[in-house]
Amino acid sequence: MRPYLAILTARIRMLLQYRAAAFAGLVTQLFWGWIKVMVFAAFYAATGAPQPMSLQDTITYIWLGQALLLLLPFRIDAELQSMVRDGSVAYELTRPADLYWYWFSRQFAARLAPLALRAWPQLLLAGLFFGMELPVGWAPLLLFLLSLGCALLLSSAITTLMAISLLWTMTGDGLSRLLSLVSQFLSGSYVPILLFPAWAQPALAILPFRGLMDTPFQLYMGLLNGPAAWMAIAHQLLWTALFVLVGRAILARGVGRLV
Repeated sequence: MRPYLAILTARIRMLLQYRAAAFAGLVTQLFWGWIKVMVFAAFYAATGAPQPMSLQDTITYIWLGQALLLLLPFRIDAELQSMVRDGSVAYELTRPADLYWYWFSRQFAARLAPLALRAWPQLLLAGLFFGMELPVGWAPLLLFLLSLGCALLLSSAITTLMAISLLWTMTGDGLSRLLSLVSQFLSGSYVPILLFPAWAQPALAILPFRGLMDTPFQLYMGLLNGPAAWMAIAHQLLWTALFVLVGRAILARGVGRLV
């Protein structure tokens, strides 16, 4: 574990230096979050049909999504892309560590450090000035934090799989952009999952993407509790394990080609 903790902490220290980028991201997310709040407020004002979420819950959901946007598997590690293009990725094989977990640690740090810089000030501002509500109790808050950790693991496993694809695609831009779009749409980043049509709900419940955002957000608001809450967290962990197993299998083939 020591090599992976070392690369994790080293990458986090490096990424925490980008404070100006974090501030710019904070301002941008506040701006787009306010626009989304106005859009959904207009939607609720224009319809008399009962909705599965109240407007207040939707506003809280939106601000959680804006603050935790970097949970999503947006992009592949730029350094890994460069190493694949110039061939220096071969040096990765000389490290006295498991290559998969080495790359996984890099991806985990790339999710965690920018999130730590942006999330807490945005949540604070949204709670003070933009109508975001606090959790309904300690139990939902603790479940939310646990699920948030699982979402980080799931996102890192997906991003590591994207990085492994570089051994075939060289740049990985196509896969990166496709997964970014799909994960944003199906995780609840654009529209809360509960507001999707009823016919789509069974498929959305099975797919892994709701574990990136929707699951922790519903736990935060107390919309999932009891056995349903633990089933949702188990869903996150099962998909994480599956992505890890698939990633390791594909990496083994990719390393064979590289050698």
